[in-house]
Amino acid sequence: MKVQHAKTHLSAILARVEAGEEFLIARGETVVAHLVPVRPRRRELGFGAYRLPDTFFEELPEAELEQWDQHG
Repeated sequence: MKVQHAKTHLSAILARVEAGEEFLIARGETVVAHLVPVRPRRRELGFGAYRLPDTFFEELPEAELEQWDQHG
């Protein structure tokens, strides 16, 4: 698209970019810009590096299982 069209319709173009479209903007026949959506950075949740200990996946002792059964 030409620069003048982009200037005139910038709000509509930005809405389409937010929806995932990409646009090339040209001055005359020369492309001068590539308009692409900005991908949000992934935020760390604070526990991303935490690993469960291997013991987490071991079966519970029979006495503890019985307690769960009594309260369930």
